[in-house]
Order: sequence, then structure tokens, then C-alpha cells
Amino acid sequence: MDDGHRLANHIARTITGPMWHGPALSELLKDVTPIDAAARPIGQAHSIWELVLHMAAWAEIARTRLSDKPTGEPTRTADWPPVTRLSAEDWKTALTHLEMSYRKLADEVTMFDGERLARIVPGRGYSVEEMLHGVIEHGTYHGGQIALLKRAIPALIGRQDR
Repeated sequence: MDDGHRLANHIARTITGPMWHGPALSELLKDVTPIDAAARPIGQAHSIWELVLHMAAWAEIARTRLSDKPTGEPTRTADWPPVTRLSAEDWKTALTHLEMSYRKLADEVTMFDGERLARIVPGRGYSVEEMLHGVIEHGTYHGGQIALLKRAIPALIGRQDR
């Protein structure tokens, strides 16, 4: 497996698994209800829903940064897209958006060779490969937050089911 395919595989596995450290994002999110996703069981910490939209946004930002044009810093709204509607359909859309953003990024990366991965991202001080590893690490980091939020939600709403 060449460098691009290997890295693309890791990007995709962030969502689908298997991951060596524990559950992948799809495993963590499969039983999260829209109510749970919108809950704030830990003070002002982000909700699971906000984290899902944020991870999807950064996979898309990374994909944009693969172009040969410099990009600016994302706005607050682009970085943390707001949750505007709380229906079951909206939650399903958010989950699909997360999966598709990682899948599109992984699909694009499969075509990269070592030279392409070593290029510096325009306007940044890091390589394409470093940025892509960052996307993987970002998803894993927020996956840990989601796992903690899921454990805190039953206490918030008086349930004993987790």
C-alpha cells in the first residue's frame, strides 16, 4: 500500500474503524439520539452535535487546503457550525455529513504520492501529510470527548441506561 492509500485508510477508519484504541466515531455515535446529541451534560462544554458538525467542518477545511491556493482562517461559524434545528432528520443529516466529509477527504488522498504529501500547505507552515494526520488526531480527540459526554448524559436526564 502506497503512502496516499495508507493515509486515506487511516482517515476513513477514524469514522468507520477499526481503531486500535477503542471505538471509531461511527461506533460512538450509532446509539446517540437527537436529544442526547443536543444535551450539555458538562457545563458549557460543546454538545455531541456541535462536535460532529465541527469535525465535519475541519475535514472539509482540510480538503479545501489541498488546493494550491492559500486559505484564511475559518470564521467562528465555519469552525463551529451552529446547530439550528434539532429533529431526528437533522441529526441523521449531521451524521451523514460527518461520514461524507471524511470519505471525500480520504478518496482524494488515495491519489497522493509521497511528493504530494510532502508539499507545504499554501500559506501554512506544515506539510499536507502533517495536516492529514491532524485530521485523524482531531477526530480521535473529539471521539474521546463524545465518549465522556455519552457517559455524563444519563445523569443529566435521570437515566440509568448507559
